[in-house]
Amino acid sequence: MPPTEEIVCTDDDCFLDIFENHYTYDVPDDLAVTDLSCPVCGGTDCLERVEL
Repeated sequence: MPPTEEIVCTDDDCFLDIFENHYTYDVPDDLAVTDLSCPVCGGTDCLERVEL
């Protein structure tokens, strides 16, 4: 099954608190949270992976 991860936006001005990112089977091995941007505020340095 392709990986899924929960990501939080830590920007105080953004109203999004958490979102799920669903990947396909062909996701590059070197893809990191720092390569993504918040779907609401567009920030890139404010995203953190939720570790359970």
